[in-house]
Amino acid sequence: MYKISEFAEITGLSKETLRYYAEMKLLEPAFIDPKNNYRYYDDGSIFLATLLSKLRKLGFTIQEMISVMEDESFSNLEALLVQKKRKILKQINELQLQVEEIDEFLASGKEEPE
Repeated sequence: MYKISEFAEITGLSKETLRYYAEMKLLEPAFIDPKNNYRYYDDGSIFLATLLSKLRKLGFTIQEMISVMEDESFSNLEALLVQKKRKILKQINELQLQVEEIDEFLASGKEEPE
């Protein structure tokens, strides 16, 4: 068992994030000592913490993360990742169009008057 500070160091998640994830029922401690309310995590929690960290880095919202964690088989994860990828690609395309519009606008300001 790992105290929250040890678990935070192992997983790279802050103690505040771990507390928030517990509050949101994303990653609850394996044990909470009733005497002092210390939170303890086990080795099985490391996988879940790593998954949550990766999902966050991939831009998943808390609600999307909850959806993944509620589906303990993770069968829905691939579909969510494909959907997230499509959304990102669409955003990239929209941003590229904005860059092109900026370039055109800048170029039009440099044209010589006749």
